[in-house]
Amino acid sequence: MGNLFRTLRSRLDANARRAVEMYTHELADYRSLAAETRGSAAMLDFAVMLRRRTIDLAAEEQPFTEQDRAYMSSVGMSRGEVGVSLASQRQVLLLHANLTLREIHEAAGPNDLGGVMCMLGWVAHHGLTAQNAYTHGYLKGQERFLPVVARIQMLAGMLLSDEPAAAQLARELDLPVSDHYLVTIARISDGWPDNQRRDEVVRTLLNCHHMPLTWHKSDEFVALVPCDGADPIDGQAAARSQALSLIRDFAELSGPCSVGAAPGRAYALADPISLARRVCQAAPVERVPHQVYGVADVFVELGAAQMPQVDQWLRELTWRLASGPDLVATLDSYYRNDMNRMRTATALRVHPRTLDYRLRRVRDLVGIEPGSTRGVRVLSTAVTRILAEAWRDQR
Repeated sequence: MGNLFRTLRSRLDANARRAVEMYTHELADYRSLAAETRGSAAMLDFAVMLRRRTIDLAAEEQPFTEQDRAYMSSVGMSRGEVGVSLASQRQVLLLHANLTLREIHEAAGPNDLGGVMCMLGWVAHHGLTAQNAYTHGYLKGQERFLPVVARIQMLAGMLLSDEPAAAQLARELDLPVSDHYLVTIARISDGWPDNQRRDEVVRTLLNCHHMPLTWHKSDEFVALVPCDGADPIDGQAAARSQALSLIRDFAELSGPCSVGAAPGRAYALADPISLARRVCQAAPVERVPHQVYGVADVFVELGAAQMPQVDQWLRELTWRLASGPDLVATLDSYYRNDMNRMRTATALRVHPRTLDYRLRRVRDLVGIEPGSTRGVRVLSTAVTRILAEAWRDQR
C-alpha cells in the first residue's frame, strides 16, 4: 500500500500541472481564468492542494476536515463570482474525477492492489464531499453574478439534467425540490433569436408562477410544475390546472403554441422531458391553449408520426380539406364537442345547418362520414396533425 501513496506524492506536482493544462485546453472559461493575473497559479495551487489532501487523508482513511471543505467552497465561490458557466463547472468536476482515476492507475504497481482498493474506496466515499463543497461555493458565487431570473433558469436546467446540486440552489431560491414534476413543454412556430426577449418572458411569468422555468431552445419553453400530493391522480390534476394557467399566460406573450406534458420523478426527468417533447410536437398549435396535452390525448398522432408511410397516407387522404370553407376548424370543434351539433355550432358561431353543410362537404371531399367510427379515427387524427403544423413544409 505504501508504494502507491509514495508514487502519487512523487507525481503530485506533475499531475496537478497536467490537470490545469487539461482544464485550460478543454474549457474556454478556464482559459480566460488562466489569462488573468495569478489565474493559472491559483488553479495550480488548488490542484496541488486537492491532490495532497486526497493522498494524505486516503492513506490515513480520514475524511476531509471542515477547513478543507471551507477552502474548496471558497475556490468554487471565486469561480462563480467571475462568471464560470454551469456547463464548465459540470465539466471540470467530470475532468477531475477522470484524472483522479487515471493518476491512480498510472501510479499503481503490480503489488499495489490493496492500495488501489483503499484509494478507490476512499474516493468513492469522500470524493462527493469535495464536489459538494466546491459546488456550494460556486452557487453562492453565482448568486452575486447572476440575476434571479437567470438562476431560476439554471435551476430548471439542473433539474432536467438530474443534478443533485439542484436541491441546494432550489433552497437558496426558496423553491424546494418537489418529489414529482409535470414536465411541460411549449413550442412556438418560429423561434425567437433574441435572448433578451426570452428572458423577459420568463421574468414576466415568474411574477405569477413561482416554479422552475427555462428555454431549452429558441422555440422550446420548459416549465417544471410541482406535482405532489397524497393522491397521485389529484396531484397530477392540480399540476395540469396550474400548467394550463401558465401556458395560457405564455401564449399571450409568445403567440400561438403547442404544449405537451409528462409526469416524472425528480432526478429522473430525462425520459419525461423526451416524452413531453414528442407529445408537444404532435399536439395542435393553438392561439389560446385548450388543454395541456399528454400521451392519452395524442397517442394516435404519435403512432402516425413514427410511421412515415402512414403519415403520408393520412396527409394525402385529407389534403382536400384545405379547399373547403373552414373545414379543419369545423372538424376540430366538432370532435372537441363530442360531435354534438348544437354545441359545435354555438362554438363556431354558425347556424346548425351551416355546420351540416360543412360536414357534408368533408364527406364529399374525402369520402368519409365525419360522424362515423372511421371518421373519428381518421379525420380527428388528420386534423390534429394539420393543427400541429406537422405537414407545413410539405407540398
